[in-house]
Amino acid sequence: MGGLVLGIAPVFVLIAIGYGLRKSGFLPDAAWRPIEKLSINLLYPGFLVPAIWSADLSGASAGPAGGAAVLSVTVVAILALLAKPMIRVNGPAYTSVFQGVIRWNSFVFLPVVQSLFGAEGLAVAAVMIACIIPVTNIACVAVLARWGADQRGVSPLALFQAMLKNPILMACLIGLLLNFAGVPTFPVLARILDLLGGAALPLGLIVAGAGLSFAEVMRRRVTVLWVSVVKLLVMPFLMWGVCRLLGGDQLAQALALLCGATPGAAASYMLARQMGGDAPLMAGVIALTTVGGAITMPILLMLFHFV
Repeated sequence: MGGLVLGIAPVFVLIAIGYGLRKSGFLPDAAWRPIEKLSINLLYPGFLVPAIWSADLSGASAGPAGGAAVLSVTVVAILALLAKPMIRVNGPAYTSVFQGVIRWNSFVFLPVVQSLFGAEGLAVAAVMIACIIPVTNIACVAVLARWGADQRGVSPLALFQAMLKNPILMACLIGLLLNFAGVPTFPVLARILDLLGGAALPLGLIVAGAGLSFAEVMRRRVTVLWVSVVKLLVMPFLMWGVCRLLGGDQLAQALALLCGATPGAAASYMLARQMGGDAPLMAGVIALTTVGGAITMPILLMLFHFV
């Protein structure tokens, strides 16, 4: 229990610090966007590349965990599409419901994994990210192109180019390529990446907290609540079950459960704003799943005796 608290509590404390800094006006609103850009485009790649590059991916964790993530997200995405006629919201709001049930925040996922499962867990988590980012991005962009306000579709070429511009995905792929090619690490480069990576997780969590907005939680409470239930309670059990069926070991199952229970992604809000989605609703979903995740993640891990 003590280890679980030490692994998860600091993550959400840093998120709370970020929220407090934003609400207090400690930094001007205009300052947060450049900080977020720095974190996503430089610091997080500096953290992910060496983690995957030096990882031992030959065990019985990476494949089942990555497969479970992709299959679970695909299943929930299909069910969300089939349920659209029963979801009584307009098109832009539906896109935020869709993003809310399938996207998750790697800024929260990775530091929790690192704290609880160390370098071995971190390597498997990075593989899961590399597997799941293309699936979630393609699905969400396609849904926004179809139901977002004033959207007229998106070409496959534009979608592929968007994938290449995702720095977290590219960092995962570069790390995997270096790992599979057996390229040795270089001491000077490794030290530089260590310094960059050391700042990635705390700054990423502070930025995630700064982006939280609770204005829509009460105003759209029914929609926000149902999306949060699917994200925080349905997805974890589904992802864990699929991983178990795929023969994943205990580490893979724990990470699958944790991945499914991770709060919604801040990037969902930016995508909703860019492509005509319901950005305020998306902000409410992110806020409630982040607060709820602080409760459900430790409970689920204890329930399944993974810690």
